[in-house]
Amino acid sequence: MQTHHVRVHRSEENLPREQQLAHLIADVAADPVAVDDDVTAMVINRVIDNASVAIASLNRGPIVAARAQALTHPASRGGAGALLFGLDDAAEHRTSPEWAAWANGVAVRELDYHDTFLAAEYSHPGDNIPPILAVAQHTGRTGADLVRGIATGYEIQVDLVRAICLHAHKIDHVAHLGPSVAAGIGTLLGLPVETIFQAVGQALHTTTATRQSRKGEISTWKAHAPAFAGKMAVEAVDRAMRGQTSPVPIYEGEDGVIAWLLDGPQGAYEVPLPGPGETKRSILDTYTKEHSAEYQAQAWIDLARKLHREHPEVTDPANVASVLIRTSHHTHNVIGSGANDPQKYDPTASRETLDHSIPYIFTVALQDGAWHHVDSYTPERAGRPDTVALWRKVTTTEDPEWTRRYHSLDIAEKAFGGSVEITLTDGRVIRDEIAVADAHPLGARPFGREQYVEKFRTLATGLVEPAEMDRFLDAAERLPALGAGELDALNIRAADGVVDLAAAPEGLF
Repeated sequence: MQTHHVRVHRSEENLPREQQLAHLIADVAADPVAVDDDVTAMVINRVIDNASVAIASLNRGPIVAARAQALTHPASRGGAGALLFGLDDAAEHRTSPEWAAWANGVAVRELDYHDTFLAAEYSHPGDNIPPILAVAQHTGRTGADLVRGIATGYEIQVDLVRAICLHAHKIDHVAHLGPSVAAGIGTLLGLPVETIFQAVGQALHTTTATRQSRKGEISTWKAHAPAFAGKMAVEAVDRAMRGQTSPVPIYEGEDGVIAWLLDGPQGAYEVPLPGPGETKRSILDTYTKEHSAEYQAQAWIDLARKLHREHPEVTDPANVASVLIRTSHHTHNVIGSGANDPQKYDPTASRETLDHSIPYIFTVALQDGAWHHVDSYTPERAGRPDTVALWRKVTTTEDPEWTRRYHSLDIAEKAFGGSVEITLTDGRVIRDEIAVADAHPLGARPFGREQYVEKFRTLATGLVEPAEMDRFLDAAERLPALGAGELDALNIRAADGVVDLAAAPEGLF
C-alpha cells in the first residue's frame, strides 16, 4: 500500500490533477490487476450475504416504496436494464440501472444485517454491490468483470474509511460510498482514468449529507441513504462518460470537502491506496453480521446470550439493581446512553431507533438468549413490562482502553465490545467481557462459506422456493465463470404470492 498525504490547497497552488485524491482513486480503479482467489471467494460470500438480507426485507415499507419507484423507470434502449430482488426477469420488471441500484440498495440495507468495516469512519461496504451489479447486468458484463468491480468498490471504501473520519463532523458515512461505487463501476466497465476521476468527484459532491439520519428518532431514510449514494454514483458515471466534469479538486480545494465539511482549511489525512500492480485485498478486512443490528451491538448480543445461559437470574429485573456497560467512545456516544437520546429507552421507538440502542439490544438478548431480525424488534417485544424495567437499568460509559482498542490498526487487538458489570439486588456483582463478535474472523465462530449459505437459507425460507435457492447459490458460487449477459442469474425470485406489486403506495411517478 502507498500512503498519500492529502491536505487542503489554496486555489493559487494549482494542485496537479494527478496528485488529487480523486485522481489517485481513479488510478487504482483503472489498474488492470488480477483478483486474488481468496478475494474472489469473499466477493462470492458477500453476494450471497446481500441476497440473504435483501430477500428477508422484501415486504418492509422502505423496500415496497423503493421498488415501486424503480418499476416506473423501465430499462432504456441503451442496455438490457437490471433486475430487482424478488421479481422475475419479465420485461416489465427490468429497470434502468440507477433505479435498480436504488431499490436493491434499500433492500440490502433495511435490516442492518450485512457486512461492516470500522476504522476512522464506519461503513457497510456491501452497499457497493447493488449499484455495481445493476450496471453489470445492464451492460452485459461477465462474472469476472463484476468480481473486479466489486473488489475495487470494497478497496476504495475501506481505504477511505481507514483514513478519513466523517462522523466527527456529523457527515454521514455514505460520503465514502459514492466515490467507491463510481470507482467500482469504472473498473467494471474498463473506463479511462480521466472518466473515472470525473465520476468520483461528482459522486462525492452529490452524496455528502448530515448524520441526522442516524440520530434521535431514526427514520426510514437510514435504509435509503446508501442506496441514494449508489444511485448518484451510477448517474455520475453516466455523466462522466458523456464528457461532463466535476468540481476540482473536490477533496483538497479551498472550498472543497475537507476545508468546509471535515477538518477545515488546516485539515490533512494520510490515505492508503494500493500501488500500481498491487492487488486489491481490503475486502478481506471486512466482516459480516450474524445478527440484524448495528455492528457495535454484535458482540454484545453474543455476550448477552452467554450470560443468559450462565446466569439466568439476570433476566428478571427484580433481581437486578443496575447494568453498566463499559465500552468504546463510539459505542457509548452513538448507540449507548452517551448519545443522550431519550428515544433509545422508549418502547414505542421505531425499529431503526431500537437497532441503534445498546441498552435495548442487550436487554432483549439477555432475556431471550437469542436474537431475531423481526421478533426482537416488534412493538410487543419492546413494550413488555419486565423488559422495560430491566432496559432502564442499563447504562453505558466510555472506557479509554476499549476506545483505544476500537481505533487500533492492529487487527489482532482491534475490538468492538467491552465489559459489563451487573449488580444484583442481593449485592452480588457479575462481570464479563467480550472483544469481538462470535462471527468475526477472530471470534468464537468465524463466518465461512458454510455460514453464509446457512444465513441465506434461513432468511429465504418461506419466501423463496427451495429449487430457486439452489439455483441462486449455484450461480453465485460460479460467479467468476459466468459469461457476458449471464449476470441475471444473481437475481433471486421470491415464491408466488410473496411480493404484491399492487399493494405498493402511490407517488409522483
